Amino acid sequence: MRTITRLGGAAVGIALALCAATGTATAQDKKIRIQMQSNFASTLALLGPNANYTVDQIKKLSNGNIDIKFFEPGSLVPPGQAFDAVASGALDAAWATPGFWTGKDIAFAVFSTVPFGPGLGEYLAWMKEGGGEKLMQALYAKYNVHSVMCHLIPPEASGWFRKEIKTLDDLKGLKMRFFGLGANVMQKLGVSTLLLQAGEIFQALQLGTIDATEFSMPVMDLSLGFYQVAKFYYFPGWHQQATVGDLIINKAKWDSMSAHQKAIVEAACDQTVLKGMSLGESLQPKALLEIEKKGVKLMTWGPEFTAAFEKAWNEVAVEQSEKSPEFKKAWDSLSNFRKEYAVWKDRGYLR
Repeated sequence: MRTITRLGGAAVGIALALCAATGTATAQDKKIRIQMQSNFASTLALLGPNANYTVDQIKKLSNGNIDIKFFEPGSLVPPGQAFDAVASGALDAAWATPGFWTGKDIAFAVFSTVPFGPGLGEYLAWMKEGGGEKLMQALYAKYNVHSVMCHLIPPEASGWFRKEIKTLDDLKGLKMRFFGLGANVMQKLGVSTLLLQAGEIFQALQLGTIDATEFSMPVMDLSLGFYQVAKFYYFPGWHQQATVGDLIINKAKWDSMSAHQKAIVEAACDQTVLKGMSLGESLQPKALLEIEKKGVKLMTWGPEFTAAFEKAWNEVAVEQSEKSPEFKKAWDSLSNFRKEYAVWKDRGYLR
């Protein structure tokens, strides 16, 4: 009984010491204020709430020591200028995805999503354990920006079309909103692509500025109302089997934070990654059923199309590797990881 009492007393002592250490670290940290503009509106399903979830978790974990505030897209700077604003220090932070910054270097796309790329688990493994996140941070550092992987979402749909696509020739001449490296693939098949922010897509589709669009998964596409204009919804999302997003912070602002505060931000982002994966998977069935009820036809690409998409993608990967040393470095890293991972994937998972 005395032994149990001593053990219980020791456990209490350790817990109190840990609490005291945490309290001391928090008390000694200088309060940090961060203005974070999201590239996704708070009303956008999944991504909007996830951005706010990140902010809430940082506040909770820091006991308010990190005073971070959420701003809607365009509230402080135009969404397309968020990268430059963070780099210059005009904006403290942005919650977005590396794929928006391919105008700086196409290599950013590899840290966001790649056609015929890895799914959730495999992408997370490469980013966290295979060197992906470190390579991403090294690339951002060239622009005076620090990045923390901060969301990961399930596969997307392939796109919304006004008319049924019966042959590859039906793609030629179409004007389509498209994201990331998938846009390069579509261009090879005769599609004219442009990148629009979420809030710009519906009007462009409605006015006929574009003939088709991809954006995201069913629950997000549903919230943007594409079903009102386009009635053919294609799957699978060969161009985005999983998508990584991040919290980018001005390097000087990041460096001004204590090790404890940096750990809090990283922990909050890890929680958001888990939230995005679990919530993202759970919301899709109901959203798909709702989309069908609105008179939309759910379509599946035939073998002819997926083969053409993949062939074009292999060409794009080679071309981009020749143009950008940073792309080649990231692509080689991901490709080598996937070759090794295939041994486990092929044996460990049902097909």
